[in-house]
Amino acid sequence: MSGPSGPFGGPAPGGTVPPGGAVRWQYGRVAAVRHETPSSVTLRLELPHWRPHLPGQHYMVRLTAPDGYTAQRDYSVASPPADTGAIELTVLRVDDGEVSSHLADVVEPGDEIELRGPVGGYFVWTGERPALLIGGGSGVVPLASMLRHRRAERIATPLRLLVSVSRPEDLLYAGEYGAETTVVYTRAAPPAWPGRVGRITAGTLRPLLAEAPPGGWDLYVCGSNGFCEHVAALLVGLGASPTRIRIERFGE
Repeated sequence: MSGPSGPFGGPAPGGTVPPGGAVRWQYGRVAAVRHETPSSVTLRLELPHWRPHLPGQHYMVRLTAPDGYTAQRDYSVASPPADTGAIELTVLRVDDGEVSSHLADVVEPGDEIELRGPVGGYFVWTGERPALLIGGGSGVVPLASMLRHRRAERIATPLRLLVSVSRPEDLLYAGEYGAETTVVYTRAAPPAWPGRVGRITAGTLRPLLAEAPPGGWDLYVCGSNGFCEHVAALLVGLGASPTRIRIERFGE
């Protein structure tokens, strides 16, 4: 079977996870590469030892060069748990990012990628409680898994999604959003865009918080460190309890 080309070589010695066993390293085969935006791709990986994940969980990806050098990064699962036998990871190419550049520019269908997961139990939503999801850029990836899970399982629990991107061409999964989603463009908007252009403000969040059902929202914020700090501060300033805010920070 083929392995990744480029600066990182083929599979290095490693374990796989037996069904029902501990989460260990295994090799997933790239079944498809889908270009989402000019700077991001979604990799569909078929796993020999697939196990269902919780929406919001992630996988660790490890690349090994021929000289033994390894680089490892975490990537959230974009697909819902109902998508059995495979997972989808969306990768944003980061300047000077050795892992993201390899995954976005070099990996092809048929290649194998070493990965471990699913892991993480804090930033997950399974549908029991109403949730307001707020994502900046590629921070929408784990939130998309939550949204897709809600649709696949026909979950009636209220859910709202707020996505912030710089420009229309940066919006991941643009064709999937419905009435539950609000998009904010921070630098440039589509022609005839009725809303304002700029970063998220208290005025952006206030009407969404006002839509909360009895008991309020659980709040999920994902994006860069600066994005998360900004949004969390706004939420607290608007009266949200810090104990209801879950944060996942993204970076290369």
